[in-house]
Amino acid sequence: MSFMSFLRINAPWLSSGVLLAFLSSFGQTFFISIFAGDIRETFGLSHGAWGGLYAAGTTASAIAMIWAGALTDRIRARDLGALVLGCLGLSCLFMAVNPSWILLPLVIFCLRFSGQGMAMHIALVSMTRWFVAARGRALSIAGLGFAMGEALLPIVFVAALTVLDWRMLWIVSAAVAFAGIPLLRNLLMTERKPRSMDKDVQSRGMNDVSWTRTAVYTHWLFWFVVPALLGPSAFGTAFFFHQVHFAQIKGFTHLDLVTLFPVYTGTAVGAMVASGWLLDRFGTPRLIPWFQVPLIVAFTFYGMGQTLEWTLAGMVMMGLTTGAGATLPNAFWAEFYGTRNLGAIKALAAAIMVLGSALGPGVTGVGLDLGISLETQFLAVSGFFCVTTAMMVIGVSRAKRLLPV
Repeated sequence: MSFMSFLRINAPWLSSGVLLAFLSSFGQTFFISIFAGDIRETFGLSHGAWGGLYAAGTTASAIAMIWAGALTDRIRARDLGALVLGCLGLSCLFMAVNPSWILLPLVIFCLRFSGQGMAMHIALVSMTRWFVAARGRALSIAGLGFAMGEALLPIVFVAALTVLDWRMLWIVSAAVAFAGIPLLRNLLMTERKPRSMDKDVQSRGMNDVSWTRTAVYTHWLFWFVVPALLGPSAFGTAFFFHQVHFAQIKGFTHLDLVTLFPVYTGTAVGAMVASGWLLDRFGTPRLIPWFQVPLIVAFTFYGMGQTLEWTLAGMVMMGLTTGAGATLPNAFWAEFYGTRNLGAIKALAAAIMVLGSALGPGVTGVGLDLGISLETQFLAVSGFFCVTTAMMVIGVSRAKRLLPV
């Protein structure tokens, strides 16, 4: 089947994935951090205090994801997705009317859980389940929704901040999230089964077994993979979370920095499409151990470079991992552990990544308050990714021998 035929035949399901991934932007760090300066000024918060509040809300959302993510095994994406988008819209309104810093952890929890957590989780689990032979392509197409949000929303909203109050922009965000509900339900009028495939076509994982979530987190491979799950989420989030401060210490404006985001996103899209094609051709075990290597280079550039050009080079490298990360880790769970309990397993993985996105801003924020420069911290992060890459090479090399032929 040609690529265009694939798009035409599967347009409703692929479009639903794109829509959910795009709307998840309102709960993603790259979007929330656009308002970091306004939030800190409004509520009188230091970098460490804001990072701590953000980490608290995000950690709570990670815990909630362990339970809620498994709902994708039982409830159709049409219904669960509409409910999540409704919660996301209400969360945006909550941020718009929040009167006190005391409520910020709850606001962040609502945004992160409904946006970064559940909206993206539903999109990725649905693509992984609904498509088998073309799983890589489906994941990369759905990931385009997130890429569009990451490329367009920062520029639009940073520019809008010059003429509109930041709270008003959260009301606009709520309206967009609510508008997505009827569109999603219309796209999935003829949705596939919530378990996606009948039992006779469900794929099995290592040792030709359909793994349960308990079996996954008691298996040695899982613990080789955990640092690699935490790392990109933690420190990619930290980079975007501190984007205002990063621009200040490098000597260029915030708007100058966000104009680089489309380049980053374009690189991520290219890497996402390429990794999807390579995934369908070569399989996960050959590719996934190496997808974090560009982050080693990216954070070295962030730490040492002092110009916009160095930052651009770092964002290109980070985009390579971001794009590959939209397909490879999601396919990893299906290929190594099977698809029967994919929602529950993927929920555990999503919770770890959400936890990482809580730790990154919290740790780096405290580091700034202690006088450790962001540049020094980013050089340490580069070393961390050297370690995670080595762990993935060792773990996946051993585990791939257990896969069904």
